[in-house]
Amino acid sequence: MPETILRLQGLKCPLPVLHTRKALRGLASGDVVVVECTDPMAAIDIPVLLQQTGDILETSRQDDGLLTFRIRKS
Repeated sequence: MPETILRLQGLKCPLPVLHTRKALRGLASGDVVVVECTDPMAAIDIPVLLQQTGDILETSRQDDGLLTFRIRKS
C-alpha cells in the first residue's frame, strides 16, 4: 500500500488540515499519509478532522517542534 508524505512545515492554520483533507480524498482504503508540520494547532485540528472523516490516526509525535501524524485511510 502506498505511503504519501506531506511536508507542510511553515504553513499556519488552517492550511495543514486543508492539505491533509485533500490528500485523504485522493487515497484508496488502506493507503497511508504521513503529515509533517510545525503549526501547533495541527495537534488539535488533525485529530478532529479524522473524527469527521473516520480515517485512522496510527501514530502522532512531536520532536523539536515538528509534528508528525501517520494516518491510514479507512
